Amino acid sequence: MRRKDKSIGSEEAIRLLADCEYGILSTADSEGQPYGVPLNYVYKDNHIYFHSALTGRKIENIKNNPRVSFCVTGDTRVIPSLFTTEFVSAVAFGVASEARGLERYNALLWLLQKYSPEYIEEGKAYIEKHDRVTKVIKISITSISGKKSPAESKQ
Repeated sequence: MRRKDKSIGSEEAIRLLADCEYGILSTADSEGQPYGVPLNYVYKDNHIYFHSALTGRKIENIKNNPRVSFCVTGDTRVIPSLFTTEFVSAVAFGVASEARGLERYNALLWLLQKYSPEYIEEGKAYIEKHDRVTKVIKISITSISGKKSPAESKQ
């Protein structure tokens, strides 16, 4: 990171990753073409989990190159008078693979707990109904960094 004065510790970056609502998954295809896609996710024990259709661009990219990055941004506020934006962000790098068995099911439950906590039983039925057309991907985090840009540092 160029601006070390804006760096946040890995614990704060992990906390942000755990708390944010969505993130951007970045992959590359077999020709090196980058692809970023926003998605819902859950963070657990140094892993990021998300669900997907069985096929598609991100799944093909992960098959060809499982190395990915995942970015989240929180607490954003544009400060027009200072010509800047206040924010905190984290970028995780890791290796993506398909989650299977109990880990896969648990990841789907963790997603339910995060996004639909009032509808757990209905969510379990939804998981059962869509199980055969759903893939769960796990990103094993190899490194994470974060950055914070408070407005007061711009004055």
